[in-house]
Amino acid sequence: MSHLTTTTVSRQQQPLKPGGKLPLKQRFKAFWIDFARQWEIQSMVLPGILFMIVFCYIPIYGLTIAFKNYTVIDTLSSAPWVGLDNFRIIMSDKYFWDAVVNTLGISFLKLGIGFVIPIILAIMIYELNSGRFKKFVQTVSYLPHFLSWIVLGGMLITWFSTTGLFNELLLGLGIISQPQNILLDAGKYWWIATLSDIWKEAGWGTILYLAIMSKIDPTYYEAAKIDGASRMRQIWNITLPNMKSIISLNLILTVSGLLGSNLDQTLVLMNSQNREKAEVINSYVYRMGMSQGDFSYATAVGLGVSIISVILLVTANKITSKLNNNQSVL
Repeated sequence: MSHLTTTTVSRQQQPLKPGGKLPLKQRFKAFWIDFARQWEIQSMVLPGILFMIVFCYIPIYGLTIAFKNYTVIDTLSSAPWVGLDNFRIIMSDKYFWDAVVNTLGISFLKLGIGFVIPIILAIMIYELNSGRFKKFVQTVSYLPHFLSWIVLGGMLITWFSTTGLFNELLLGLGIISQPQNILLDAGKYWWIATLSDIWKEAGWGTILYLAIMSKIDPTYYEAAKIDGASRMRQIWNITLPNMKSIISLNLILTVSGLLGSNLDQTLVLMNSQNREKAEVINSYVYRMGMSQGDFSYATAVGLGVSIISVILLVTANKITSKLNNNQSVL
C-alpha cells in the first residue's frame, strides 16, 4: 500500500505539459513500470496480441495485390505494379454492379425486416409470465442459429422443390394449381434470402435485448401500473427507452455490414437459374478469386468494400450519437 502511494505521489509531482499529460518519455517509462509490476496478468494478453499480429496485421501487406497484376507464379514482391487499373476495371464491370444491386437489395430487406423482428421477439419473450414456456420459446428460437447453412440450405432446397413441403401445402390450400420450384425463380430470391436469414438468426439476436431488459428496475413497471399505464404503454415508455443503447449499437453494426451479405447462404441457395438475383459482392469476389484465379481483381473489390464499410460505420455512429444527445455508442 505504501509503495503504491509513493508511486502515485511521485507521478503527481512530475511536471505536466500544458495539455495536462506527462511527457512521452515519462509516460513510456511509467508504462513499463506498470507492466513489470503486473507481468503475470499482462502476459495473459500476449497470446491474443500475437494472434492479431500474425492473422490480422501481417496479412494487410497482401492488400498490395490490388495494385498489382498478380498470378499464382508470382510472389507478392515480384508481381508487376499496375496502379489503379484494377479499380478502373471494377468501375466498368457490369457483373460487379449487378452484384452490388443484389447485395444492397438483400441487405436493405434484412435491415428493414430482420433488424426489427428480434426486438419484437425479445419483448414478446420478456412479457411471458410462464417461466417454462419462456424457456421453451427461447430454445426453439435459438436452435436454427446452431445449424450451418449447409444443413438449413439442404432443408430449404428440399422444401421448395416441386414435391416438397411448401408446394404440397400450397396445393392443399388451393393457392396454386401446379407445383413450382421457387428457388429457380430469380424474382423471388431476395425474399427467400431475407426470410431464411431471419428464421436462422432472429432468436439469437434476442439475447442482448433480453439481457438488457432483465436489468430494468421492476419498480418502473409497478409505478406505471399504479398510474394506469397499459402493457403497450409500459413497453413504449419504459422497455424501449432502456434498450436504446443496444439498439443503436446493433443498428451501427448492421449498417456497416450492408455490403457484406452472407456468403455461406448465397453459395448454398444460388443456382444457375437464380444467379441473376442471387450473386452478391462476396460470392462475386469468391468466384473471381478462387474460380477464375483473378486474385488482383478480387482483392481490389474486397478492399473497396472494406473502405466503404468503414465509412458507413463512422457515418452511422455519428448519426446515432446525434440522435442520442451526442453520446457515442462506439
